[in-house]
Amino acid sequence: MTARERIEQLGLEPHPEGGFYKRTYCSSAIFPGKVDQDPFPAGRPHATAILYLMEAGDFAAFHRIKSDEIWHFHEGGPLQLLVLRDQITLQTIWMGPGYVLQVIIPANHWFAALPAPGTAYCLVSCTVSPGFHFNDHEMASAAALSAQYPTVAEEIQRYCRP
Repeated sequence: MTARERIEQLGLEPHPEGGFYKRTYCSSAIFPGKVDQDPFPAGRPHATAILYLMEAGDFAAFHRIKSDEIWHFHEGGPLQLLVLRDQITLQTIWMGPGYVLQVIIPANHWFAALPAPGTAYCLVSCTVSPGFHFNDHEMASAAALSAQYPTVAEEIQRYCRP
């Protein structure tokens, strides 16, 4: 099956970061928003999940969210997750056949993802807890993030969108 056939079969839509996605789960349990200093507003689901597909040559641009995100590999070729761990470290995590099948991206960490060279497409799912909302999503500014992480500025520039 080709990437385009899989996108159509699963009913995936373009994602702002790059790639294609579809929400597949939204917890019926929600945050009441009554706890002092609760970082999540009333009505936020406890967890959400999506299917996410990237084709060769595409990438998920550097971004961060306020929740932990768990990536689960399903099919296709390997992919790379690029995670900024501190002011100087860009960690590369390989997922897929022959590599890890599950990766946790901690809340508020900048990261990007891309299919490995030679990969036609990769299909993963992402589980977010507390549940994902675009209000908690921040796309990186290449200039600002490069200034904050100068030792990995080249990679940041490559995997940010205008």
